[in-house]
Amino acid sequence: MEPQIKTLVDIAGTKADLRGRADMMLERARWAGQVFQRYDRRATMAIVDAVARAAFANAAKYADWAVEETGFGVAAHKKLKNELSSTALVDFYRNDDYVNPRIDSAAKMVKIPRPAGVVFALTPSTNPIATLNYKILLALMTRNAIVISPHPAARHCCVDAARTLMAAALEAGAPDAIIQIVEEPSIPFIEEFMASPKTSVILATGGNAVVRAAYSSSNPAIGVGPGNAPVYVDPSADIDKAAKRIVDGKSFDNSILCTNESVVLTLPEVDKQLRRSMQAAGAYFCSPDETERLRALVFHPRGFNVACVGRDAVLIAEDAGIRVPQNTRILVTPIEQIGVEERLSKEKLCPVLAYHVAKNRSQAMAHARAILRMTGAGHSAAIHANDPAVVMTYGSTVEAYRIVVNSPCSQGAAGFGTGLAPTFTVGTGYFGRSSIGENVGPQHLVHWSRIAYNSDPDVPFGNFDNLGPRFEGPLPTAPADGMPGSAAPRRPAAPGSFSGGQAGSPPLSDAARDELRRLIAEELRAVLKER
Repeated sequence: MEPQIKTLVDIAGTKADLRGRADMMLERARWAGQVFQRYDRRATMAIVDAVARAAFANAAKYADWAVEETGFGVAAHKKLKNELSSTALVDFYRNDDYVNPRIDSAAKMVKIPRPAGVVFALTPSTNPIATLNYKILLALMTRNAIVISPHPAARHCCVDAARTLMAAALEAGAPDAIIQIVEEPSIPFIEEFMASPKTSVILATGGNAVVRAAYSSSNPAIGVGPGNAPVYVDPSADIDKAAKRIVDGKSFDNSILCTNESVVLTLPEVDKQLRRSMQAAGAYFCSPDETERLRALVFHPRGFNVACVGRDAVLIAEDAGIRVPQNTRILVTPIEQIGVEERLSKEKLCPVLAYHVAKNRSQAMAHARAILRMTGAGHSAAIHANDPAVVMTYGSTVEAYRIVVNSPCSQGAAGFGTGLAPTFTVGTGYFGRSSIGENVGPQHLVHWSRIAYNSDPDVPFGNFDNLGPRFEGPLPTAPADGMPGSAAPRRPAAPGSFSGGQAGSPPLSDAARDELRRLIAEELRAVLKER
């Protein structure tokens, strides 16, 4: 019995240590958030813009680093996503004021912004830097402090990127500790942050397991669900343009975005033309035997094969024993039915696209609805059509909150080339059992207190003009050890040059990188096993 007791004591001591470390970081974040709430809009946006510029300037560096560290995706496409989540994101929300009171004289009401306080944000391995940029900028636009927990498989590039953005924020006048990152993430450590009363809100991006953990933490949480976007190509569409857009969307970053096209649905009268046009755009249509080989490779008895995540189409084909042209961008698998018994009609985070010809328009729309109900409810769908009535019927039929029209779904649903808000956290709403149905933005990290006057005309309404925050400085010093009043603020370590590893450390060995990939494979296997 004695060794067992010792083991339990050791575990308790470890948990206490983790809790203490988490509490120190959260206390510093809480302090920074309180200081930040005194800033006016000019000072706030100066910090936001400085951080966005730093994120944009380093978009290519961290895209390369993320691909090398995780083995997922296409560096050029990750660069575009990193750029979208920097200056473009800020410009999208530039005219929205989350700092000054909003005065409604007609209603005799004043709305005072109330930042959440401390945001605990989890980032995935699939879009590590874009999601990190995006969540940091949302927090800063709303004067929140943020603690980032990166995925272990993308830890090194995320830690260095966070240091780069921390340095830019401090240089622009931000309070020390307004941005922090968990440099050694682990499940027990993350649980301490998620359960702490000092965490104001959890911003979770990841699979079902991550989101459910966030919602069950006892703290407010904003989470999202999986995607499985159906794409309907109607006879009224420009077929050549639709084909190119579908291939562009499915091949983007090797289909690693959850908004990627999953199943193409079309009708017999345009089937042949659509196939020819997709082939011209870089799609390879599989024979029945090749489709079966891909089905066996992409899905095994335990669920989705995470070894396929974000890999090139040519490499996936080689693994399946299929010879394809070297310029192949996506692999298309024609299927005869839609439903749980057809595994290829489920979500696939790789450039493998299912293709189904429905009997008529009504059946195609019913199939699109079934695809989302099977998995991906509330997420995204796409349609290629030039008949507004068809578009409206499709949008009303599918249970999705983003219906992208005549645009690549991967990019369009995330805010590339559409009027949707740029995002890397997609709300799935009531359909997907999420608290938010729109693309998550800064508006979700601030609430508003309302000063409401008596509506009787005899009761005068006050003059509240120019009564917003007035930051005058100088900045106080952040607590160094998590206790108010401590001296000597901690500055982030200087970001390192790109080496494929943590700043200041030697490059990762092949064995270490394989171990990190094993970790992400194990996690994704658990997340995707029911898809």
